[in-house]
Amino acid sequence: MRKLTALITALLAAAAGAVVATPASAAPAVCALHCDTRDPSLARQEAFPVPEVNLNGRRLVLHVSDADRMAWGSIDNGVPGDSVWLDRSWTDGSTWDGLLGRASIPTTWTGTRTLMYNVADPAAHRRGMVRACGDAGGVTCTAWAYVKVCDAVCDGADPATAVGDSQPVPGTTISNRRIDLHLDNRGLAWATLGSGTAGDEVWLDRSWDEGASWPGGSSLGRVSVPAGATSVRTTMVNTRDPRSLLYGGAVRACGRATGGASGSCTAWARPAADRPAAAADALAHAYRTDTAWWPSSWWNSAVAVTALGDWSARTGRTDYRWLIDRTFELNKGVLPAGQKSTDAIEGNFISRAIDDTGWWALAWVQAYDVTRDAKFLNMAVTIANYMHSYWDGACGGGIWWNRERTYKNAVTIGLYIRLTAALHNRLPGDTLWLGRATAGWNWFAASGMINSSGLVNDGITGGCANNGQTVWTYNQGLAIGGAVELWRATGNAALLASARQLADAAMNSTVLTRSGILTESCDPANSCDDNQKQFKGIFMRYLMDLADASGVAAYRTYAQRQADAIWQSDRDSLHRIGQRWAGGTPNARDWRTQASGLGALLAATAGPTDPPTPPPAEAAWAPNVSYAAGTVVTYAGARWQCRQPHQSQVGWEPPNVAALWSRL
Repeated sequence: MRKLTALITALLAAAAGAVVATPASAAPAVCALHCDTRDPSLARQEAFPVPEVNLNGRRLVLHVSDADRMAWGSIDNGVPGDSVWLDRSWTDGSTWDGLLGRASIPTTWTGTRTLMYNVADPAAHRRGMVRACGDAGGVTCTAWAYVKVCDAVCDGADPATAVGDSQPVPGTTISNRRIDLHLDNRGLAWATLGSGTAGDEVWLDRSWDEGASWPGGSSLGRVSVPAGATSVRTTMVNTRDPRSLLYGGAVRACGRATGGASGSCTAWARPAADRPAAAADALAHAYRTDTAWWPSSWWNSAVAVTALGDWSARTGRTDYRWLIDRTFELNKGVLPAGQKSTDAIEGNFISRAIDDTGWWALAWVQAYDVTRDAKFLNMAVTIANYMHSYWDGACGGGIWWNRERTYKNAVTIGLYIRLTAALHNRLPGDTLWLGRATAGWNWFAASGMINSSGLVNDGITGGCANNGQTVWTYNQGLAIGGAVELWRATGNAALLASARQLADAAMNSTVLTRSGILTESCDPANSCDDNQKQFKGIFMRYLMDLADASGVAAYRTYAQRQADAIWQSDRDSLHRIGQRWAGGTPNARDWRTQASGLGALLAATAGPTDPPTPPPAEAAWAPNVSYAAGTVVTYAGARWQCRQPHQSQVGWEPPNVAALWSRL
């Protein structure tokens, strides 16, 4: 296939009298939001990112749908036999996958178009560029689209416009020259070289796969020390590419001394606006856009979705709402056993594991809260009805852990209480779910699962007594969360008092808190399994809820201690968070521990009961104005709040710069 592609390209180039590089060999189809070869009639948008080309009187056009992250090419005013195709490059345009979707104008027609192809491959962490090419008595292509990465600003911005300046990793030296990596708080990076001489060079490398490779990202902004100077800096580049659904990119600074062939680079680093944003980007980096989950844990993916929903709710940012929606849409149907869970998923996120199903219900409650889309709340109701069907009179009540009715435990009843109370609080006029939530809490409180130390053991025996099994942080957290949500529903102060007792017991317990740091029983031996890796973040989610509800400063202080420990002892330069928040070696690290750490970082952020920071005076939106975070402006009759400092540009407006503004 490679030889055939090369031969066709060479023949076309010869016919045109042009010199054209050889495209890469044919590659497998790429799947992102959709798979390659989608019909353009299904495109949700149509834009023209580069000028069309006149090819011997024919119109050669590149079309893009940013909503679909796909492109297609067309040729018009032609004759039968004229052809059009796409090239897609994963590098800097020096190599590419060529002849994608090649189509020829059929008899009696004057134009045709290709099918759609993905511009990027986020599942494989590859950023792409595309162009349309045609053959009509000669071969010509449009310019490459999306050569630059654009987020808050586009690649190439002057570091003088940076918002903040931090150096996340130690600098490096070569022949006494100093090379440093700088980051601003919008995810932009630049490099500097100091103590140099004329001709010394400095540049950036950018990687979308955490430093494993950097095709198309080598020698970015490469610049030399000018005559008479001893230092120089590059322009800035982005590390997030929302158009390509690529988040959590990594950068490093590199340099070379004049006269030398070798160079030196800093370690890779991942920029971020703040602590929670750093953890959120690293968590999103592990998400599989094509299959819409985090492989390969089913219920854990629900908790990861919830964590990103919490991040959106806490910060007002909308970056990952597409991810929440995609997870819902691609997983709401029937999935066979072994595809995403050892159990079959029977539709509506339902399986034989009642607790797994409950985690998805809470995820969709949170999705409803941040989007107000009724489909999420309706799904939560469907799941809650399924869970309720496993309430019976064994041991006086409670929800079974599985369809086989083998165990009643803390996690399942905790999920049920939180869910049913949440539904009552979101469904006007409800009495049904309030009654179920109240019955659930009363049964749990009387079940004996809360031991004499105020800690929640795992479940009850067949004889309906506390089984004395492990006190897990997530069981403690769910009990807190259930009590808080039911307090919101009823106003019963005793429920908030119970939540505080459970939280205080955890914070003061040597079982769950060691040297001030929340600790799972499996942490010291680094033996936590894939489920246990996520437990502590769940506890912190509901401690955050209690801090918001009660206004008790001690809970935010405890959360801040966890966040500080994570940031100082349990995080690498790519903001990847491990299982053991106090640090130590070995320390398991994956997307589950990342979601858990995000929960802790969020719990330390200001809540609705914390003293607010007054925004600057409200003004009308305008271009070429510097806006401070928190600024409220009006535009077209709507009010918008600035999320991060920036200078507006001509052609921008709040609705189309969602990374910077939130509608109030």
